[in-house]
Amino acid sequence: MEKVDYIVVGLGIAGLAMCEQFEKNGSSYVVFDDGSKGSTMVSGGLINPVVLKRFTAVWNVDQFLQKAVSFYGELSQRLNIEVWYPKNVYRIFNNIEEQNDWMVASDKMELSPYLSSEVVKNQNPNIVAPFGFGKVFGSGTIDPVSLFRNYREFLGSKIISEKFEYYKLSEKENSIFYKNYSAKRIIFTEGAAVLKNPYFKNEYIVPNKGEYIIIKSPKLQIDKILKGPMFVIPLGNDHYKVGATYNRQADDNSATEMAKDEIISKLKKMITCDFEVVDQPTGIRPTTKDRKPLLGSLPESKRKVFFNGLGTRGILMAPYLSEILFDYIENRIEIPKEIDINRMA
Repeated sequence: MEKVDYIVVGLGIAGLAMCEQFEKNGSSYVVFDDGSKGSTMVSGGLINPVVLKRFTAVWNVDQFLQKAVSFYGELSQRLNIEVWYPKNVYRIFNNIEEQNDWMVASDKMELSPYLSSEVVKNQNPNIVAPFGFGKVFGSGTIDPVSLFRNYREFLGSKIISEKFEYYKLSEKENSIFYKNYSAKRIIFTEGAAVLKNPYFKNEYIVPNKGEYIIIKSPKLQIDKILKGPMFVIPLGNDHYKVGATYNRQADDNSATEMAKDEIISKLKKMITCDFEVVDQPTGIRPTTKDRKPLLGSLPESKRKVFFNGLGTRGILMAPYLSEILFDYIENRIEIPKEIDINRMA
């Protein structure tokens, strides 16, 4: 039997962030992941520090953003690829009132680092923005597909590409046992797939299906992230990711015509040039009722640890949250109550 410090189940952004904590701290680990696409893989890969519907700062954004930029910079060096692409978000103003609200928001202490106080005039004839844009600082994207492909290669023999079989997991004395591995703890970083986990309480997660479309539009010619009724995220080579929808009633991960029609309808309010839909990615986000993550272990077993509930901002939050969870596991530092999984009990 092979002995490791940790068994990780799931290689989404939470699983990757935990692996990085183990790498930095010299912990041994193995990852089980069947290669199915989680919500991060199909997302726009966007980091955006501002809630652009209400012009408010994202919860705890200063700490999250600082850690995230550092984290993805270090990942770039480790993997020898570009991971983090800084790009401004340009929020389309719908009227003069929104311009004024933006100006008021940009004067607030918590928002001034992220909101330009100027109205940016629209110079692109293919974009519908007669009232101009508000520019967001500190935003950008990662390429999830490239990141996870390269990270799996980096893990090498540490990743086992198979479905995790819960019934083969056992706990005795001071160890966790699974197949031919023993570990101090097992960390479930499964995203919405945690709903199939018998050790997890399903009512803690609210699945939220999101759908995007990928379009090709040679005439659009933008290199910034556009935000109107939808996000339009440049992918290069005249391709853009547009979305996303939100559906808390969906019970499967298949693409739907209803979502596609909704996205296209909203996109046509933002741009006037022709485009072709070339793909429609979908994913299930693991959200919570209070919109805060779920970290820690349940009373039934301190050796079964959960890292979940990252919702729509996992790429931003995972780096800092992984530090908090590692300190909880290794150094017995309490998890803040607002993100402790036991607050849901």
